[in-house]
Amino acid sequence: MANLVLKDVSKLYPSGALALCKVSLEISDKEFIAVVGAEKSGKSTLLRVIAGLEEVTSGQIYIGGKDVSEVPPKDRDVAMIFRNDTLYPSINVYENMAYGLKMRKAPQAAVEARVKAAAQILDLSDVLLRKPKTLTAAQRQRVALGRAIAREPKLYLLDDPIAGLDDSLKAQMRSVIVNLQARMEGTFIYATKNVNEALTMATRVVVLREGVVQQVDTPANLYDYPVNAYVALLIGSPEINLLNGATLEEEDGALVAAYKGVKFSISPRIADRIENKEEYVGTGRKVILGIRPEDITWNGGLSATVSATEEADGKLYAECVVNKDVSLLALAPEGTCKGGEAAISADADRLYLFDGQTRITLLKRDDGYSATGYADADVAPMAYEEEEQLKSSLKPLPAPKTKKKR
Repeated sequence: MANLVLKDVSKLYPSGALALCKVSLEISDKEFIAVVGAEKSGKSTLLRVIAGLEEVTSGQIYIGGKDVSEVPPKDRDVAMIFRNDTLYPSINVYENMAYGLKMRKAPQAAVEARVKAAAQILDLSDVLLRKPKTLTAAQRQRVALGRAIAREPKLYLLDDPIAGLDDSLKAQMRSVIVNLQARMEGTFIYATKNVNEALTMATRVVVLREGVVQQVDTPANLYDYPVNAYVALLIGSPEINLLNGATLEEEDGALVAAYKGVKFSISPRIADRIENKEEYVGTGRKVILGIRPEDITWNGGLSATVSATEEADGKLYAECVVNKDVSLLALAPEGTCKGGEAAISADADRLYLFDGQTRITLLKRDDGYSATGYADADVAPMAYEEEEQLKSSLKPLPAPKTKKKR
């Protein structure tokens, strides 16, 4: 296995579409990393440039300390597993799993030993002689994994490999992949748009937005210490309530966040973490106030009306209308119904604050933050406007010249 280092990797298509912008990462040997982001965030492209299936526009990629930026895919020794990975229908499971090894002219004894070992790990020993069309969807995806691990590559790149399965099969395959990584002690990079999937499977998570890395950290740190409003919005289900346009004010020696006629108390613990407090308190400078639905108490001082309810992951949530301009999604007690009255309050110790323009957090890390030792976690994000300017400054590549026909 091997570690992976990316230094300022960018991918710009001739059309001008930007897929990756100055991505720098350091992934240790035997680590399980997840890459998350919305559609067109660059997740798949990131895996493809690591595998060599796409050329980088600029930057370097190192696998096991070797610069492979211009090395052909076949010589990078990585395995990539796609969503609904295609198996060869005319050959059986054994031959599908052995295919990569045979293409590399591995000795027959080694092929047989590796395929049988992979089949045992993935519980495929009983179906080795069957054709892919006779397998279940989960079995077919296991065969695709088996084809990869039989090769024993340096890196495993998994591009949303279980997205097409139903929920029960997804849960089963998540367990298979996590156990596989632990057993193989492989370096796994797993791209998915399913945030909960990433948070439950990986030791660290890379958050991408339109090709730009926003934050790289542990699931717990991403949830409790998001570096900007985008990370706070992406990490957590249901989504965090973001009140854009709040101000910080002092009342009777205490700090409050005011938003459209509603005031939220800010605890001394949160107040002490605000950097450059004097630039915000009492100045009218706009901030974004973040309140997670699970951090709203049902017995509080704000009167609200329940406009809707929804269930998610076995829990009940209610949309609470405080006034015509303020509505908050909150974790609700059982029996809450549309049209009912509620008295809510936000946990003053669990608020998030971001600059209204840059969207970067105002809160310093405290003792609750668990440092990882990786430099990635300490990289400050760009302000929103800076990020947009950087992306617009990158020039499209010239279109390839076509040869004139004689």
